[in-house]
Amino acid sequence: MPETERPFQMLDEAAIIGAELRHDPFDFAFVDQALPANLKAPVLTDAPVIPDRGSYGLPDLRYGAKFGAVIEDLLSVRFRTLVEQKFDMDLSKYPPVVLMTGRSTGAQNEGYAHSDSKHKIVSVLLGFSPEWPHESGRLRLLRSSDREDYAFEFPPEFGKMLMFRVCEHSWHGFLPYKGPRLSLQLSYVDSEWYVRREYIRHRISAFAKSVPVLRNILERAPRDWRPGPR
Repeated sequence: MPETERPFQMLDEAAIIGAELRHDPFDFAFVDQALPANLKAPVLTDAPVIPDRGSYGLPDLRYGAKFGAVIEDLLSVRFRTLVEQKFDMDLSKYPPVVLMTGRSTGAQNEGYAHSDSKHKIVSVLLGFSPEWPHESGRLRLLRSSDREDYAFEFPPEFGKMLMFRVCEHSWHGFLPYKGPRLSLQLSYVDSEWYVRREYIRHRISAFAKSVPVLRNILERAPRDWRPGPR
């Protein structure tokens, strides 16, 4: 069976197709429940445990079968086709890179406003936090580099999905929040070189955070020096 004809194991295709493409402050679509609610318990049971702040590359994470099935759906040609249709563009030559975050420290410069790397074409976020009643920690889509100048807020809650076209003004960020904040980011990028670079960069960062002395140095380093969105 061709991959485009193979049905999703976990994702709700109809919900993704039905999500409206919006244009303020830039092109994006929000899916309220891209994963059915009845999958929350089994998927979160199989989700990776991420004890520290920052992003971790998919190859360095350990997870179970149910979470792995979600990853298979996200990396499928069928899902990429849905994203292509949403933004009316061809993503076939752009490989995916997948990162996950699991915890925020509450530092003021965490969640800082940025417009994403010029190497990214489209980014897709999928929440895995069991719930999100908090006002802070919601990803804001911004009209400028001011985190208060927002048009939309995305809670990183289980099953909620956000996809957006990366451009010079695709500003986004969140207000500081301290505690668990589990979210996945899949980005279609312009080269395999960038995929490898991101995984190596975050692997080095993960190792540094596992060593107490290096972790303290990393936490005190200026934002422009530390690994983060590029």
